[in-house]
This record gives sequence, structure tokens and C-alpha cells, in this order.
Amino acid sequence: SLMLRALFVLFFIITSSTLFSQEDAATESDSIKVHSPKKAVIFSSIVPGAGQVYNHIAMPKGKRKAFWKVPLIYAGLGATSYFLIKNQQIQKALKTDYSNRINGGTPDPRWQQFDDDGILSLYNQYLTRRDLSILGVGAVYLIQIVDAGIEAHFVDFDRSEEHTSELQSPCNL
Repeated sequence: SLMLRALFVLFFIITSSTLFSQEDAATESDSIKVHSPKKAVIFSSIVPGAGQVYNHIAMPKGKRKAFWKVPLIYAGLGATSYFLIKNQQIQKALKTDYSNRINGGTPDPRWQQFDDDGILSLYNQYLTRRDLSILGVGAVYLIQIVDAGIEAHFVDFDRSEEHTSELQSPCNL
């Protein structure tokens, strides 16, 4: 009888420990997956717009709205890159033309109506525009990273009526 009791207690301990371990595993798999703002920032840092797509996928069905930002991001990067390349080309052409004028060469027909001081002034103008274009590319890139991080914080944000009514002050009642 003592042996039977020992076996019963041992059986109870083993089955209860497996029950508790199954319960822990069930709560782990049933728990809500936390959306990571850090991942969204890293994704956007590597590929522009990837953080917005990551946020869009994680949003509940009714709230999905982040995908429309991706074309805007690429349009912004494309436009600022276009101006960067164009201003760089014109600045180089003006530098070459000024160098040709100083060394007694023939001036570029595009800039023939300008004197040497005019060419220097245009060169400085396009140099400034090129630098601003570089800042523009960097700004669009940085803004899309910050946007992905901020929006990732609001993926699980609930604005339903039942939650907003709890926030009303007692004076409104």
C-alpha cells in the first residue's frame, strides 16, 4: 500500500508538471506578438520604405494604411537624386568652361553670353544647389526612417469607442 501511494504521488507529480509546462507553452504561443519599432527602423534604414511595409503588415485589417507612403518615399528620393545629379553635371560643365576660358580655350556655346565673373557666379549657384540636393536626399531618407519608427509605436494603438469613453473626465458625466 505504501508502494502504491508512492507510485500515485510520483504519477501525480509527473502529470502535474507536464500539465503546467503545457500551460506555459500554450500561453506563449497564444500571446500577442509585440510589434518592434526597432525592426521597423532597421528595415527602413536598409531599404527605404521597408519599415512602412513592415508596419502595414502588422496592422489589424481595418487600420492598414501605411503602404501608400512607399511611392511617396521613392518619389522624394528620386526627385532629390535627379536634382543632385543635374546640379552636379551643370556645376562640372561650368567649372570646365571657366577652366577653358582661363587657359585660352574656346568657351562652351551654352555659356557664351556670360563673362568670367558670370560663369563663377553660376558655378557657385549650382554648387550651392548641389549641396542642398544632397541635404534633400538625406532629409527624405531620414524622415522615412523616423516615420517608420513613429508609426511602429502606433500599430497596436486602439482608438475604439469603449477605450476613449474611459478617458472622459468626471465633469463630463
